[in-house]
Amino acid sequence: MGPRPKNTVSGILALTVLAFAAGVILMTNVDMNVRAASGGDEKSVRGWRIGEPVTYENLTVFPLITSQQIDTSAFATLDEALASGDAVVTEQGSAIRRTREGQGNPVYSGAAQVNQLVLINHGKRPLLLLAGEVVSGGKQDRIIGKDRIVPAGADPLPLSVFCVEHGRWTGSSSKFTAGQTIVHPSVRERAAVDESQTQVWAAVQGGARSSASRAGSAATAARPVISPEAVDSAIASNAPTMSYKRIYESPAVGKSVEELAGQMQRRFERATKGEAVVGVVVAFGGEVAWSDAFASSTLFESYWPKLLRSYAVEALSRPSTRETASLDDVRDFLRAANGRVREETEPGVYRWRERTEGQTAEIELEALEPKTVKLHWLKVLRNS
Repeated sequence: MGPRPKNTVSGILALTVLAFAAGVILMTNVDMNVRAASGGDEKSVRGWRIGEPVTYENLTVFPLITSQQIDTSAFATLDEALASGDAVVTEQGSAIRRTREGQGNPVYSGAAQVNQLVLINHGKRPLLLLAGEVVSGGKQDRIIGKDRIVPAGADPLPLSVFCVEHGRWTGSSSKFTAGQTIVHPSVRERAAVDESQTQVWAAVQGGARSSASRAGSAATAARPVISPEAVDSAIASNAPTMSYKRIYESPAVGKSVEELAGQMQRRFERATKGEAVVGVVVAFGGEVAWSDAFASSTLFESYWPKLLRSYAVEALSRPSTRETASLDDVRDFLRAANGRVREETEPGVYRWRERTEGQTAEIELEALEPKTVKLHWLKVLRNS
């Protein structure tokens, strides 16, 4: 066979160059579309910029940073309202309410119940409640059942709660104080998503046992620091009533929690100095499992100390692995859920919405007055 004509070779080369150029243009367009969908930055999702990960042991948090601040000073948190006396939480049988017409003698609201308290907001600001926040006292410690807003000056509110102190039903005072604690994700999930008292009790006593099998194989994962034996020891020595606070603040457990939380806090402060952080995405080992985000950095900062401690409890309750989550894992986790939707609304006050898709559940709380603002957003990779 003779040599290939030069014009044929040139044609092949030209076609090759054109195909390569077309591929570059196509990839550029795809990249531009991705960037446009994420606000022009591959590290931006849903209006947040994902900061550099902060890692210690098997806990990693990815800061969510905003360039637009929202004023949330019109809302009070539960801890500050209880501390100031602007809010009062009591056992149901101890709360006094007026008749529907506002006249006549006050009447009592009935006998005490495990899963219901009464909250009165005496303050001048609407009160923000988050699922998993602990209130201490009464006949037993409880946690808030779900996110909601309580308007200022509202009638005494029957408040859905879950018990986190299984072995007590006595108390010298019917009133509750700020627990300054939020339960770790394995317990929060049982309250906020499953809405099951039985599962809440099991998660309090069992740490994160149900999630441990997913955190890594026996060949790559070390035994959790907060093991079932450590929890049982804390109950026996410091928490005979199985109080959540006493278990996870006991010498057998609390020292490790404080050390991990302290290490993470110092690293987080250095990594986010000067940034407007409004939330975090949380990974345990290589598994992205949780996210809390708020409407403002001020609101985030008010919850951050107890949120961080709750993440530390969860991390220590899971087997330790050397795996770490990637930015792509976080971006995928932050993708909006498109599954079944449940919604609850109190007109003029708030809208609560839950979306579930596969193993994920996404919950958002919107304030409706004085304007519509998404105050809190939560997403969880479900263990139950």
